[in-house]
Amino acid sequence: MTDSPPGASETDLGRTRRARKIGRVLTETHPDAHCELDHSNALELAVATILSAQCTDKKVNEVTPKLFARYPSAAAYAGADRGEMEELIRPTGFYRNKTDSLLKLGQALLDRYDGNVPGRLADLVTLPGIGRKTANVILGNAFDVPGITVDTHFQRLVHRWRLTTETDPVKIEHAVGALYPKRDWTMLSHRIIFHGRRVCHARKPACGACTLAKLCPSYGTGPTEPAAAAKLLKGPRARDLAVAAGVDPELVPAQAIAAEVP
Repeated sequence: MTDSPPGASETDLGRTRRARKIGRVLTETHPDAHCELDHSNALELAVATILSAQCTDKKVNEVTPKLFARYPSAAAYAGADRGEMEELIRPTGFYRNKTDSLLKLGQALLDRYDGNVPGRLADLVTLPGIGRKTANVILGNAFDVPGITVDTHFQRLVHRWRLTTETDPVKIEHAVGALYPKRDWTMLSHRIIFHGRRVCHARKPACGACTLAKLCPSYGTGPTEPAAAAKLLKGPRARDLAVAAGVDPELVPAQAIAAEVP
């Protein structure tokens, strides 16, 4: 007789316990997890998050130093020359729409919050270019207010782990949040997103080199053979991730370590 896969006929208590175990393993697997958008204050984080739509964090981080230096305040964004801003942020894609959001964000902050980014979810989601996901990023990383960030990586992984069957991001946020202590929400989000970018990829997850293999109902979605799975790990810590999963780090090719994390 074989053991049932994780998540099979699971009680609510069983799911909570498995979710907490997943959280603990992720803490050990990704000690470097953090917000990958470079910023030094709430306004910079809000701007970077708006720019990150349909764009890699790496590309955003290449663009923002000049942008932040040119526009250090809400007033600077509100009074910016549209053409100049478009050229600065063009590499992030959808630059006309993003410029529009940034100009309107600067003006809204001036008009309603004395130029400051507010620290409440209810206020943040009323601002141009800022939805609930962006608001939770800002709250968690600029204000230390716990928040769950439901991006595409987060959605994919919590579905693979069968922590929820919800498909609406807000419902996913509430369902997963109920499984964890509130104080853990922000870092949990970072760790899940790190895992999604480095290990549990959309098309071909590195199942055979994953620290969560025994806890995952979707184990086998990607290759389970360590040699094949190790090649799918990405990022500068790819060999550390292999070691954590009990896989020979020499199986991780140099190009995987140098690969751009999506």
